[in-house]
Amino acid sequence: MSVYIPNSLGILKPVEKTRVVVAMSGGVDSSVVAALLKHEGYEVVGITLQLYDHGEAVQAKGACCAGADIHDARLVAARINIPHYVLDYETLFKQQVMDDFADSYLAGHTPIPCVKCNQTVKFKDLLSMAKELGADCLATGHYVQRELRNGYACLRRGIDTQKDQSYFLFATTPEQLDFLRFPLGSMTKNETRQLANRFELSVTYKPDSQDICFVPNGRYGDVVRRLRPGAITPGIIRHLDGRILGKHQGVIDYTIGQRRGLGIGGRKEDVEENSPLYVVDINPEVHEVIVGPKSALACRDVYLDEVNWLLPSILDDKKGNAEGIEVFVKLRNTASPSSAKLFFNAKHSAHLVLENPEYGIAKGQAGVIYDGNDAALMLGGGWISSAPSSVI
Repeated sequence: MSVYIPNSLGILKPVEKTRVVVAMSGGVDSSVVAALLKHEGYEVVGITLQLYDHGEAVQAKGACCAGADIHDARLVAARINIPHYVLDYETLFKQQVMDDFADSYLAGHTPIPCVKCNQTVKFKDLLSMAKELGADCLATGHYVQRELRNGYACLRRGIDTQKDQSYFLFATTPEQLDFLRFPLGSMTKNETRQLANRFELSVTYKPDSQDICFVPNGRYGDVVRRLRPGAITPGIIRHLDGRILGKHQGVIDYTIGQRRGLGIGGRKEDVEENSPLYVVDINPEVHEVIVGPKSALACRDVYLDEVNWLLPSILDDKKGNAEGIEVFVKLRNTASPSSAKLFFNAKHSAHLVLENPEYGIAKGQAGVIYDGNDAALMLGGGWISSAPSSVI
């Protein structure tokens, strides 16, 4: 009987008998993953998801799901000689991601559709398809590290802290992690492009995508208006002190912490001289946008719902700690992990008390939690349900 040791993907099979489905977006990262695994001898199958009406998005070079990106993925697949399939997931994507995006904005929240996409379409529907194709794993171009800890798969921040994408993967379940692989987690972006050049890929110098795929021009409000025609109600812009400063055409055009484009003109009578105003609260029920000084955005308490724990065993013996558990937390993808104390409210909800106040924390964003002794080790995360300011 043959005895195998784990290959580079941690699978107990010879490399040449290990089938890997690679989620190919048409960008340099996923293209390098496919080329690298093919170079190592794996049986690689490329899959690209058609998620959005490419007739509208094709002109948006920064959008990850534009029609040109499908073309780029095909070119790369042909270059490295692997089979490549395009799956039409437009209906699923609209139901599971776009509709949630629109409804969240109508509720005064600031959603993160990329997390929802990973949580549903990619790591649920695509993952199931990969298994149906007989794959041993699904590989993506995310900059995050997967490692085994006491026999369980967990996630660590990517080596390249400027590209780390662990924030977007907090909702990944342990069962999904068993099947997922992230070959770029231990690389920098520069190293990835060097590999693309080495493999002579046509996407070597392709810019990184910046926009949400179905919001190629960054105009979120336009998307919501198209998805929910007739659901947008004008209202007023009110200062914290009660003054009405102007009118708006819909709360969907505003997010917590927004400073520019408020549409309220000059404010010579403001008490805080020359102080800019920010959106500090949104009341969708009465169609009001509340503005105030930056100090009104300061927040120390953050409440999370739908919390997903990747390493619950680390926390099990600490849940009864009345003093809270020391952790690090990221409340935005671009932020560095900051110190906080974690308190458990229920099985899937939590309360974070920040060591230092943060500003502009919005409902609908994510709070991603890392180990207090190791800021790179992800424990889990949840959706921000409340982040009250002491001023409001």
